[in-house]
Amino acid sequence: MSEDLFEKIIDREIPADIVFENDELLAFRDINPQAPVHVLIIPKRKIRTLNDLDEDDAGLVGRMVLAAKEIAASEGIAEDGYRLNLNCNERAGQSVWHIHLHLLGGRKMDWPPG
Repeated sequence: MSEDLFEKIIDREIPADIVFENDELLAFRDINPQAPVHVLIIPKRKIRTLNDLDEDDAGLVGRMVLAAKEIAASEGIAEDGYRLNLNCNERAGQSVWHIHLHLLGGRKMDWPPG
């Protein structure tokens, strides 16, 4: 059985609205969206936090960003703009211990977020 929520989604143990998939990444709509478009992009290989990344993971993280660019275009938000966010550990808002890139768009994104 899978260890965390995202592994269960990867293993299709629980359903998700998948918008992108390849051999190493999976992207799906957030079940608690903070914007009209809110997609989570995850590696299929579990990496608990950003602190657990090493030099060999640089290409993987880059491909996560490129997947976000592709998804933003397919969702029709690329030209208006979108936000990408990575949280590391609980105080930064990480609640699932599997790195994930948030793609948010479809509305004006204020700073600081509110």
